[in-house]
Amino acid sequence: MTTEYVIAGMSCAHCERAVAGELQGIDGVEHVDVSAERGTATVTSERALDPETVRAAVDEAGYELAGSEGRS
Repeated sequence: MTTEYVIAGMSCAHCERAVAGELQGIDGVEHVDVSAERGTATVTSERALDPETVRAAVDEAGYELAGSEGRS
């Protein structure tokens, strides 16, 4: 399953690494692609992820989860 998350506040490669590191720590996540330019994180996972778990990971990285769109 692939989901694209909108993340507010990212502006550089450091931001991308911080968000990717936190998202990769979520159980079931297989791949993460983060783009500060687009303000998105595309996450491929074994199953649908709990939105609050994703929000907490993004918060831990210092950014804000602004939305998501499942693409399966």
